[in-house]
Amino acid sequence: MADILVVTGASRGIGRHIACRAAEAGFEVIGLARTPSEAPFEIRACDVGDAEALQSALADLRREPRLWGLVNAAGMARMNLLATMEARSAETIVRTNLMGTIHCCRLLARSLIRRGEGRIVNFSSIAVPLALKGETVYAAAKAGIESFSRTLARELGEFAVTVNTIAPGPVDTDLIAKVPAESISRIMEGQLLPYKAEPEDIWQVTAFLLSRQARMVTGDVFHIGGA
Repeated sequence: MADILVVTGASRGIGRHIACRAAEAGFEVIGLARTPSEAPFEIRACDVGDAEALQSALADLRREPRLWGLVNAAGMARMNLLATMEARSAETIVRTNLMGTIHCCRLLARSLIRRGEGRIVNFSSIAVPLALKGETVYAAAKAGIESFSRTLARELGEFAVTVNTIAPGPVDTDLIAKVPAESISRIMEGQLLPYKAEPEDIWQVTAFLLSRQARMVTGDVFHIGGA
């Protein structure tokens, strides 16, 4: 039977592309999304920022011997200066990006430990190294993911479970659809490669990190576009 891969944020954007390509590659994909859409893989309705709902959605996988990996692609961003940001918006950004990643890893880590191998791929952003104006809370949440992932890599290393982080620059998805074009241009000027990535670029790196060939790669951050 096929190995199972859990992908969050699987209804659109990078998460959906990864989920579709992983299914094509032979994984049994289980996607999580707040608003599920029709997909060529199983998709479950769940807000990753809701710890209780997440625990219910993943209950059957917490002792699943076929679980191979987890890709935490769910995320949200709201460009706003900190001084004008509402408390609720700040909390939602941290809960979705950082706490959603933490809870998914927490709930599925034991299955990977029991299996004695596995892969976790989390998502950060170029907003961290570039310290993007208007992304204070978002960058803080993503920086937390990078630190969390490196520490988790140390905790899971003895069980042959790797934990890595992908930090993309601008990618043509819904996440940046409402960001002004001039802001996107400034971000790309700060990259080593001054242009947008495609979802397939993200998949190619993800596919390697999920593979058995990546068994000695862990605790790292991969900047797509260069930072």
